[in-house]
Amino acid sequence: MSNLSGVARGLPPEQRAIQAKCFHPSGVFVEFRKEEIEQSIPDRFEKIVRKYPSLLALKAKDLSLTYDELNKAANRVARAILAERGEDNEPAAILVEHGAPAIIAVLAVLKAAKIYVLLDPLYPDARLKYILEHSQAGIIVTDNKNASSAGRLAKDKARLLNIDKSDSIETQDNPELIISPDSLAYIMYTSGSTGQPKGVSQNHRNVLHCILSYTNKFHISTEDRLTLLHSCSTGSSVFHLFGSLLNGAALFPFDIREQGVAPMAKWLRHEEISVYHSVPAFFRNLVCTLPEAEDFPKLRLINLSAASASRKDVELHRKYLPRHCILAHTIGSTKAMLIRWYLIDEKTKIPGNHVPVGYSVDDREVFLLDDNGEAVGSEQVGEIAIKSRYLAVGYWRNPGLTKSKFVPDPNGEGRRIYLTGDLGRMAPDGCLFHLGRKDFQVKIRGYRVEVSEIEMRLLEHPGVKEVAVVGREAQTGDKRLVAYLVPTRQPAASVRELRSFLKDRLPDYMIPSAFVMLRALPLTPNGKVDRLALPAPEGARPELGTPFAAPRTPVEEELAGIWSEVLGLDQVGIHDDFFELGGHSLLATQVISRVMQRFQVEVPLPSLFEAPTVADMAVVIKQNQAKKAGKEEMARMVAELEVLPDEEARRFLTEEADTERRRENG
Repeated sequence: MSNLSGVARGLPPEQRAIQAKCFHPSGVFVEFRKEEIEQSIPDRFEKIVRKYPSLLALKAKDLSLTYDELNKAANRVARAILAERGEDNEPAAILVEHGAPAIIAVLAVLKAAKIYVLLDPLYPDARLKYILEHSQAGIIVTDNKNASSAGRLAKDKARLLNIDKSDSIETQDNPELIISPDSLAYIMYTSGSTGQPKGVSQNHRNVLHCILSYTNKFHISTEDRLTLLHSCSTGSSVFHLFGSLLNGAALFPFDIREQGVAPMAKWLRHEEISVYHSVPAFFRNLVCTLPEAEDFPKLRLINLSAASASRKDVELHRKYLPRHCILAHTIGSTKAMLIRWYLIDEKTKIPGNHVPVGYSVDDREVFLLDDNGEAVGSEQVGEIAIKSRYLAVGYWRNPGLTKSKFVPDPNGEGRRIYLTGDLGRMAPDGCLFHLGRKDFQVKIRGYRVEVSEIEMRLLEHPGVKEVAVVGREAQTGDKRLVAYLVPTRQPAASVRELRSFLKDRLPDYMIPSAFVMLRALPLTPNGKVDRLALPAPEGARPELGTPFAAPRTPVEEELAGIWSEVLGLDQVGIHDDFFELGGHSLLATQVISRVMQRFQVEVPLPSLFEAPTVADMAVVIKQNQAKKAGKEEMARMVAELEVLPDEEARRFLTEEADTERRRENG
């Protein structure tokens, strides 16, 4: 590599003007200084605790903790970890629920000088087992809900620590360990091209440098309230998890996978959230649930990251959110963290359909390289490369891959260059446009996915001879995975069989939405699969292994129409499973939103998981309509009682109450 002495460019005037407005209305902001990255994450956190002990630190669904309370809860768990494993800087796995348990466990592992490795409870056992074995974690920190799974995974290879039983530890003082900024803080596993996930290791200094950039760019302060919508096992979680708790702000976890998007608007308003962070797909689903008159007076910043945003996202932001709320489009990676940012207000003009990822972040220099490793000029397409002192330490237990992806800076000065595999184009003023992956890696709902991992899993199925998986744009503008298969036999394996096979081996977001059977995969002249020649999936109902059954009632007909519209299918049978048709949690929120709007009844998101067919959902709607009608009738009768004499009203109410109790008791 040569010619990598890029020209540093500052923000253009219009971007500086928007950033000048990116403050909490209180005006309270304390700069995160460069010298403060030369410490550990617990050091910084404990200083914040001493400074703001009584401020709200964390508010989950049924738990609120001040900084002092959160610190003491983490200290109890940290001391239990130290009692089991000592003070070595070794991996410690965490298998707990999203929200408060995960946050307490992360802080505890770091306070105990360990390296946290998040195991998502929704991942299949095979994936969790691989991560546990590859990380060489000596302990699994778990809770009551996941203790059984943790026990299966641990067997005799790792100790178990249940944080729900750590209250017996009386000492709540800080462990007071000396932790170097060079010590590893976490290992984060991402999808791997070898068929197994890869672990990316990061140290305390680099995390703090990331939080420095995030804090100072967006002016995070003690008055802010930040969302945590991502699992702590993803790179995106780092920004808000530590961006809040290392600045005295309040963190508000919300489990979209459990609660869905429908109640989020009410939650954002009630909790007075000021900074929202998610992938664009979540944001699109959120605004689809909003009436135009919705008001979020406290919301000052929407940060969309982990996938490309479009002009449509900007239009939705302007339509549904207050004028003072700024939209930020950022790009980063597990290996380089935050690398570019772009701010948008009501006056910002978006050139083309794609929103730029914008301008430079301090101490991270971005280059575009051709296939020979030479820098390309303005408006030319090249691979995005990042030069910095603050890149990930490397791939855990994989020095060969680390050496190939992280190369020394030819100009020295202790910096390295990370080759992202992403393609980009740079405008003359230094504004970067992200153009997708150089290879076949795709982003699905904010997760980076190596399609080769899915292909290798499908090839393990006895009914699959050849396979190619690609990411295609759905009707909503989001990416979805499509698997093209050449079967080994006829009749070919059904979609139900293939999805069931993958469900035991891959996370939900890595299971293709559509399966297309081909007689042969198209090939290029050199014998490789020609992915560009793969046909777009048709809107026909997939082969599920069960015959089509048409709607029998107006309710079923309406529901089948909603299913078809959301899934992009010509027809849906009343006994077809929504998820076997290609549905997933994000699309489920759209279905529930439309069902509630069409039938004017409350339907919780979990209902679709429990009643995933049109026929089953029709029963749920009928039951909820009956309940609603019963409540309205009772309210009408109570209103009529206001005109009855007191003695007659009491007798009537007593009789009705007795009748209601007999009905409830069967």
